[in-house]
Amino acid sequence: MTDIRPDFREILRLVRPGARVLDIGCGEGALLDLLTREKHVDGRGLEISPEGVAACLARGLAVVQGDADRDLAAYPSRAFDYAVLSQTLQAVREPRTVLQELLRIADRAIVSFPNFGHWRVRMSLMATGRMPNTGALPDPWWATANIHLCTLRDFTDLCAGLGLRVDACAALADGKAARPIDPDRAVENWRAEAAIFMLSRRDANAKRAEPAPAAPAPSDDLFGA
Repeated sequence: MTDIRPDFREILRLVRPGARVLDIGCGEGALLDLLTREKHVDGRGLEISPEGVAACLARGLAVVQGDADRDLAAYPSRAFDYAVLSQTLQAVREPRTVLQELLRIADRAIVSFPNFGHWRVRMSLMATGRMPNTGALPDPWWATANIHLCTLRDFTDLCAGLGLRVDACAALADGKAARPIDPDRAVENWRAEAAIFMLSRRDANAKRAEPAPAAPAPSDDLFGA
């Protein structure tokens, strides 16, 4: 599994074997295929692109064409153990509503997104006065699908406002393996190029067994948020 993307490897770690998984914005099915092969999940996918759906079907995956902003409402409540939204949240029109829907249809949501608070983004904006291009944000502003970029602080504030619990969080940067973090630490809003969150409802019933997140190494909050 040495060639697995670091974000996919972390999602693979978080999902328990045999779980019911809905992958929203699944693209050509790389993550869903990985989860099916390695964790033997009962996997389903939702993808807006006809080309992506065709690629998924060619892999033998159960994927339908649909829009996260419109079509999540058609799924019954608690139909899945996990709803995965990988690098898609920033491209939806109504992120708040989509998050609420994820945790209506699934016990847990796994959400990843590029962090607009990363130090390279801040430095690029300050130095050039232009929208930045980084590993996590490679497209120019006029071609990007991203319409709701946010920082770690923005996202944790939204989760708190929706009454969601952060069960695990990991940072990604420079193509390295995911690093478990406390997302409320101000320094992580500078360090993380992208982040992966596992969320649940605060009022959920007793938690099922999950892979235990590794404890983040202690460090001083050297920067403001």
